[in-house]
Amino acid sequence: MPQLSERAVRMPSSPIRKLAPLAEEAKKRGVKVYHLNIGQPDLDSPSVALQALKTINRTILEYSPSDGFLSLREKLVGYYDQYQIKLTAEDIIITTGGSEAVLFAFMTCLNPGDEIIVPEPAYANYMAFAISAGAIIRPITSSIEDGFALPSIERLEEMITPRTKGVMICNPNNPTGYLYTRKEMNKIRDLVKKYDLYLFSDEVYREFIYTGSPYISACHLEGIEENVVLIDSLSKRYSECGIRIGALITKNKKLRSAVMKFCQARLSPPLIGQIIAEASIDAPREYAMNVYEKFIERRNCLVDELNKLPGVYSPIPMGAFYTVARLPIDDSDKFCAWCLTDFEFEGETIMMAPASGFYSEEGKGKNEVRLAYALEKKELKRAIFLLGEALKKYNQLSSNRNQ
Repeated sequence: MPQLSERAVRMPSSPIRKLAPLAEEAKKRGVKVYHLNIGQPDLDSPSVALQALKTINRTILEYSPSDGFLSLREKLVGYYDQYQIKLTAEDIIITTGGSEAVLFAFMTCLNPGDEIIVPEPAYANYMAFAISAGAIIRPITSSIEDGFALPSIERLEEMITPRTKGVMICNPNNPTGYLYTRKEMNKIRDLVKKYDLYLFSDEVYREFIYTGSPYISACHLEGIEENVVLIDSLSKRYSECGIRIGALITKNKKLRSAVMKFCQARLSPPLIGQIIAEASIDAPREYAMNVYEKFIERRNCLVDELNKLPGVYSPIPMGAFYTVARLPIDDSDKFCAWCLTDFEFEGETIMMAPASGFYSEEGKGKNEVRLAYALEKKELKRAIFLLGEALKKYNQLSSNRNQ
């Protein structure tokens, strides 16, 4: 039988989706599953977006340009200007979700064996895309005790080798909700400039910042304009994960030209998604404020309920809509699976993402889980109550086994 590629063998399963078959089996048994494992908001998409979908009058659903419709890119220029990110339409390439933007950035900038430094825990798919490009993730681990703040720049600099080509950050962070400070971003800038590295910056969650601290984009950093590759997506801010529209943004013309080869190879980003995305940018300010206020309420609710549970700790996330919580367990992979296969309380259970999948080093995150607060407050409270009941039963069973 032919062997699989080494790349396929090394490719990790998604910690966010790998337990989905167990959740489906639980639902078949009649168990209600509260999904805290995935960042899929339950809020309606903007009405202008839904109206655009309903009124598509094309008679041919044609290819679009490989870099996306110019009209969409021009509208995005105006959107980014709100955040003092000064761009032209030529700086923006439309991609099939933010995921494709990361993949194309890595494929364009990294050779097999090249290294990128990534603060962890980090979005699990960065590892998958690095493997696809033949690159190597060099993790620098942040601590839950420090609220997942960026480790010292001295530690980061110690990790640089002749094979280091870039630094990857997510700001605000998925999975921790951490927001990088101006001081931290300036230190990253200085390091990138000193060693002439790429700075890949995933800023998908810029609308979701819950602190007085300012949002500092990689595009705000002076002196490294040619080094920055900004990753974006419309999925989260408009509750449109399914339209698969993202963007790769850079001032580096040579890099953009190279990325376009990959864009042309995959022909074009989704036509229908671009139509919806362009309409979404016209959503009234009230839409964004309503979404923002709901997520503040949900964040406060989730963190308060988590920290009431014995042995559970969650720092207060400053952005995005996730938190990483420490639980009184020894193996979050086993616990999260057990919640779906063996546990139910009054016909209900909870689905979470084991945090081990957000670290590349074996053994990290074994007593942590990532939880998304993308459900309404009533459901969040019930879900965390179920988590408390699950922990009591799981640890009681573990204690009995060890006697």
